[in-house]
Amino acid sequence: MKFEEWESIYQEILDEFGFDRRKDEEAANLLSKLIGNRSINVLVLSDLIYRRCVTICGNAPLLDEEIKDTDLSGRVVIAADGATSVLLKNCIVPDIVVTDLDGCMEDIISADKLCAIIVVHAHGDNIPAIKQYVPSLKNVIGSAQSKPIKNVHNFGGFTDGDRCFFIAKEFDADSITLIGFDFEDPNVSDVKKMKLQWAKKLINLFD
Repeated sequence: MKFEEWESIYQEILDEFGFDRRKDEEAANLLSKLIGNRSINVLVLSDLIYRRCVTICGNAPLLDEEIKDTDLSGRVVIAADGATSVLLKNCIVPDIVVTDLDGCMEDIISADKLCAIIVVHAHGDNIPAIKQYVPSLKNVIGSAQSKPIKNVHNFGGFTDGDRCFFIAKEFDADSITLIGFDFEDPNVSDVKKMKLQWAKKLINLFD
């Protein structure tokens, strides 16, 4: 998705949640600086995803059971942040991890060492985590919800889960299957409920 198409949605998100666009831009600039020339070319994402069947793993509690009933052989597996831990526990290394660095970082770092591509997302609330973790990641691509800059892309999307979906769409996946998603989870905070509804709304843009 081009930023010109995304920007009006982004502004609506900023208004609804009271986020500071300047802080998002500060985080994106920091991420760009820390990645430097280490960024993986986004064409690697295209090589992985183009015309392939993709399974996106959200981090809802039902993921652990759904993985056991899902055949992932031959599929590209994209993990939304904390879903990485569940996958590794089930001896599955995701091909791509999409994270704003608030999942179990020990597991995300393990996935990085096992050659998963780590798409790190910058926003105004995760600047300390960017400083702490990005310098040690090897297979890293930067992303942001603000205007894209050097080494920091905007594929569209707001939460880790729907960003996975936007990435799969951006690189022309043949099919996309979601597991571990519960948009109506009653056992989360009010803010998380709002984010889940946004994730559902954004994914449904492609219907």
